[in-house]
Amino acid sequence: MKNYVGIDVGGTSIKYGLVDQDGQILEQSSFPTADQKQQILTDLASIVTDYQRNGQAVAGIGVSMPGVIEADGMLTTAGAIKCMYGINLKEELEQRTGVKTTIENDANAAAIAEQWLGAAQNLHNYMGIVLGTGVGGALVINDQVYRGAHARSGEFGWMLLDDQHDELEDGSMNFQTATVIGLLRIYNIKAQANLTDAREVFDRADNSDKIAQLVLHNYFRKLAQAILNLVVCFDPAKVVVGGGISVNPTFQTGLQQAYIELQEEHASVRDLKLAEIIPAKLGNDAGMIGAVYRRMQEE
Repeated sequence: MKNYVGIDVGGTSIKYGLVDQDGQILEQSSFPTADQKQQILTDLASIVTDYQRNGQAVAGIGVSMPGVIEADGMLTTAGAIKCMYGINLKEELEQRTGVKTTIENDANAAAIAEQWLGAAQNLHNYMGIVLGTGVGGALVINDQVYRGAHARSGEFGWMLLDDQHDELEDGSMNFQTATVIGLLRIYNIKAQANLTDAREVFDRADNSDKIAQLVLHNYFRKLAQAILNLVVCFDPAKVVVGGGISVNPTFQTGLQQAYIELQEEHASVRDLKLAEIIPAKLGNDAGMIGAVYRRMQEE
């Protein structure tokens, strides 16, 4: 049985674990993400070398991280981890560990994991959406992640939906209002509040806060509008939605209702069977699992 090191690099923490060839996480841990490139590289290499020093044979390394990631492991961008822009992470880790490494965009890794062990099993054409600080995504077409000409496919958060900025005031792109940060900012503006956790907006809506209910209604409609646009363009079998906010029962109900309402309003698709929106199953482990699966696919 081969074992792999799976690493999920985020802006605030780095999660890692030992993952076997069946996708089972044998052990896992995490630590804060450093703010300097060399320290991050040292930390990532140490994860692997510590396993090796303890007698663990490591068959490969799979790394999931945000940003535009080229097929050769070059990080054109790295999301909020600005110090990692413009480096070839695959080469850096292989030089430090001597272990074959694959680097994958975090949303792509999550989508791949869901096909292997989660909600997208037995689906050959589907879409993954990850809701967090931004809106990440992946298109899987005929069992392959569609990457686009510049490795930027799936950046759903960059979309423009209309010309209204929903009081964000800084000229940011419209679809930002369908991100978790956008949800918080809109609520804080309208309610003159200073919330920092989107769960508080849901809690207030459940307790009859009219502003929270209105903001969530608009949030769901905006997100459903984006999903419907993508569905009519790519005709996926399912849309798998993940990210921390997606586990909230109010989220699932609200998004489904908004999606159905939009279809009923849209004469061209009203009588068609469009892709169902389904929740992701693997949660915070999806990045690690998907990155390891990508490493296995390259063997």
